[in-house]
Amino acid sequence: MKVVNKYDGNKWVKSFTCWNHLLVLIYGQLSNRESLRDLVTSLAPFRNMFHHLGFGANVSRSNLSKANEQRDPRIFEEYALKLISIAREKRTGLKDFFISNNVYAFDSTTISLCLSVFWWTKLHHGKSGVKVHTLFDVKNSIPSFAIITGAEIHDSQVMDQIPYEVDSFYIFDRAYMDTKQLYAIDKVGAFFVVREKQRMVYEVVEDKRYNNPKTGVMSDTLIKLTGQKTKKQYSKPLRRIVFYDKEKNRTFVFYTNNIEVSAEDVALLYKYRWSVELFFKWMKQHLRIKEFYGTTENAVKIQVYAAITTYCLVSIIETEMAEEMTTYEVLRVLSTSLLIKMPLRQLLSSCQEELLLENKREIINTNKYIQLEIPFDEW
Repeated sequence: MKVVNKYDGNKWVKSFTCWNHLLVLIYGQLSNRESLRDLVTSLAPFRNMFHHLGFGANVSRSNLSKANEQRDPRIFEEYALKLISIAREKRTGLKDFFISNNVYAFDSTTISLCLSVFWWTKLHHGKSGVKVHTLFDVKNSIPSFAIITGAEIHDSQVMDQIPYEVDSFYIFDRAYMDTKQLYAIDKVGAFFVVREKQRMVYEVVEDKRYNNPKTGVMSDTLIKLTGQKTKKQYSKPLRRIVFYDKEKNRTFVFYTNNIEVSAEDVALLYKYRWSVELFFKWMKQHLRIKEFYGTTENAVKIQVYAAITTYCLVSIIETEMAEEMTTYEVLRVLSTSLLIKMPLRQLLSSCQEELLLENKREIINTNKYIQLEIPFDEW
C-alpha cells in the first residue's frame, strides 16, 4: 500500500484497485492471453469468483484499458523490484559457482512496436520500439534490476543507473565499452569485464608473457589508454586479455579492472553473459511481452513489469515447492490450474511425482533398446 499511496494509484478508484489490476495482468501472463478481449472473455464465465480471486467487483475491457492508460507504471516497477529482491534472497546459495564474488550480466532486449499504433515511440534505425535493460544475477539465475526506455536510447547511457555493489563483477558486451562509465564502476570498488568494441589506442605497461593454447588465452597484458578522450576518461591501468574460442573459431579481446583473477576466469565470466540472453529468450517465448493489452506507453511498461513480477513469482514457487521441476514446467502447471481450488504444494508435489515416474520410464526404455542392440553387435 505504501507504493500505491506514494503514486496515488487508488485515488478516485471505487472498485478496480492496483492490486486487482496486477492480479488480472498476472493471470493474463500465466494463461498466455493474447489480447485484452481474449483476457476479459476468458474471465467472463468466472464472474462469481472474482472476489475470491482478488480481481475486484468487475473486470471489463473499459476499466482494464483505462487502468493501463492512466495508472503510474512506477507502482508496478517498484513492486517488481521488491519481488526481485525476495526471489534473489530465496535462491541465494542454491548452487556452487567457481568464484565467490557476486556476478551480474547487463544487457538489453528490444521489443519492436508498430509506429502507427504505438505513436509515442521514436524511430531507431528505421524501427520503433522499447528496450528492456536488465541486470541479471548469474549465480542465482534471477534478474536483479530492470528499466524500460525507448529503443533510441543507447545501451551505455543506462549504465549510470545500475546499483553497483563493492567487489562484484559486472559483465558487459561491446556496446558498453564506454571508458567514462567503466571508470565510474572502478571508483565504486566493483569489477567489470567488457568486450572490446573497436581497436583501442594504448601503451603496454606490463606484459605477463602468458600464452596457453590449451585454454585459449593468447595474451594477458596491463595497459594504459592513450587515446585523446579515453586517457582522460580512464586514467588508471587496465588489464587486456586476448582469448581464442576454438569452438566458434573467433578471437575475443576483454578488458577488466581486476588484476587478481586468472585470464581463464575472465574469459569464463564473459561466457556467463549469455545467461541474460537466455533470460530474454525465455521471457519472449513463454510470457506476453511482444503483444500488449494497450497501446499507450503506460500500458506497455505496466505489462512488461507484470511479466517480470510473474517470472519472479514462478521462480519463488519453484524454489520453495518444486525443486525437481524447471521454471518452465512450473509455469505450465500453473497455466492449466489457475482456477482450480487446490493447495499449491499438493498440486506441484503430484506433478513432481508424475515427472519422476516419466523419467524412470524413459531410462527403462533407453536401457531396453540398448539391450536389444547387444545381440546384433555380437553377430
